[in-house]
Amino acid sequence: MQVNEDVHHELDLRGTMAAVLALGAIFVITWFAIFVLFIERI
Repeated sequence: MQVNEDVHHELDLRGTMAAVLALGAIFVITWFAIFVLFIERI
């Protein structure tokens, strides 16, 4: 029982980390795209 709970907890943490990395990547890509558009307009 304890082993199953530990594995489940590790999977939750891994999923959370993946979600945070995905959101971070989207944020960086969006910011970079806006930055490039801003630089091109100058």
